[in-house]
Amino acid sequence: MLFRILDICILCRPVKLLVGTDEHGLKIQQAAAKASTEVLTFCNELSQVFKDLSKKANISYTTFSRTTGDNHKELVAQVWRTLLDKGYIYKGEYEGWYSITDECFYTSAQIVQSPTSTAENPEYVSKETGSKVEWSKEYNYMFRLSMFRDALVKHYSDRSVVQPSQYNSVVLQMLGATEDSSGVELADISISRPRSRLTWGIPVPNDPEHTVYVWFDALLIYLSGVGYQVSGPPAVTGWPPNLQVIGKDILRFHALYLPAILMALGAPSHAALKDLSATQILEKSVGLPKTLLTHAHWTVSQQKMSKSVGNVVDPMQSVDKYGLDIVRFYLARVGGRFRDDVDWSFEQLEKHSKELQSLLGNYLLRITSARITAAAAAGYEQQSEASPHALNLELAREVDALPRRVQELMNNLEVADALSSILDVLKLANKVITDIAPWSKTCSPALVYETRRTALDTLRVTGICLQPFVPETSERLLDALGLAPEDRTWRSILEPAGKGERDKWQSRDVKSIRLF
Repeated sequence: MLFRILDICILCRPVKLLVGTDEHGLKIQQAAAKASTEVLTFCNELSQVFKDLSKKANISYTTFSRTTGDNHKELVAQVWRTLLDKGYIYKGEYEGWYSITDECFYTSAQIVQSPTSTAENPEYVSKETGSKVEWSKEYNYMFRLSMFRDALVKHYSDRSVVQPSQYNSVVLQMLGATEDSSGVELADISISRPRSRLTWGIPVPNDPEHTVYVWFDALLIYLSGVGYQVSGPPAVTGWPPNLQVIGKDILRFHALYLPAILMALGAPSHAALKDLSATQILEKSVGLPKTLLTHAHWTVSQQKMSKSVGNVVDPMQSVDKYGLDIVRFYLARVGGRFRDDVDWSFEQLEKHSKELQSLLGNYLLRITSARITAAAAAGYEQQSEASPHALNLELAREVDALPRRVQELMNNLEVADALSSILDVLKLANKVITDIAPWSKTCSPALVYETRRTALDTLRVTGICLQPFVPETSERLLDALGLAPEDRTWRSILEPAGKGERDKWQSRDVKSIRLF
């Protein structure tokens, strides 16, 4: 959806969307063993499932990357050697609480006792994700994350980097840069695991006894996915990204680990780093993502979805029952503010399905009825230079202002509010047609024509604005309005349509169809 919005209405240049699958790690290794399947075969099948889901969900990505791909593995090796040569990677003893589910280590400050923990059988879970952790002590390769603490604080002092802004505050807390987090230290992190414990992963270059830590490997897919090469040409198409979309449970990896790796790639040796200011370190980075859009989770009865609990909702089953665009509409309408967890509700899905059908589908049927179409044809010949009806004039003004309002909201990543602004115009449009009642015998043909013309232009503009949200429905609507492809662009609605442009509706082949 965000890709379509950027592509259609925000950026005046080609837009790329990188998606993919993270396929290494102990969790995958164990799942393949449980399925009695060779690990790469298991990954091939699972990756194809996600490709099929993307197709079914009408997600129009430009690149699908896999961490098992040869180009990705080569890039990981390049980055590893570079950071090792510069001294940002070293060997050391590491101990901490490890989560197989999250594929990462946690400190004692990042865990709590599980609700099911007992004195005889104590259990601990991650504060951030609720995943079970176990104590582990290993001799691993380490990354000097601590050296980049000040540069990271400097980077996130610009509160616009992580959106919504509440998550920017979370990042600063992780860095010990807020009043309530003073004393928190940014420790170096383990970036390998002994081969004896983890075989399914990229081997550490020149050390077959170790496997590259799954998150170090996975984070670099953003670079390999756009063809980045450590030793290649400096200009790489698509890097750094304008926008990364992540879940709140993986904020630490994307807000701390990846930027630090990117800074280390561009920085001199670790011995020389101490002579650079935070600003200089940031300037030498190979490019940090401009914005991290961090979303909350969909829950069930305020609980995180979990297979063990049995409360997982399959959105594709809802797609089969309600249709893809209805589900997309619901996800954006209810979940598009990103700040807080939202409960999945079939009652709410039904409610918003009816909302879209009423505001858009019924409106199209009302204004394209045979009675109104015939009366408007007569009214076209009788129209005068008199001022438009006040209600039509009010609606036309709101329609003219809508594209820039949507554009501004989407620039600020306010997806739900952008959609609400479109629906507000449709609510007004439905009220206007009800109040004027162009189907009544007392409504003059000239007013019927003016009302129909204003309504059709409302459908044109809202239909184009809705393209990123409900693409299939928008296409059917714009087809019914008889609009050519070049008349469906964002540019075509940025400037208000003049009377001459609006009068074209009388000659267009507008069809009356059911959208839902």
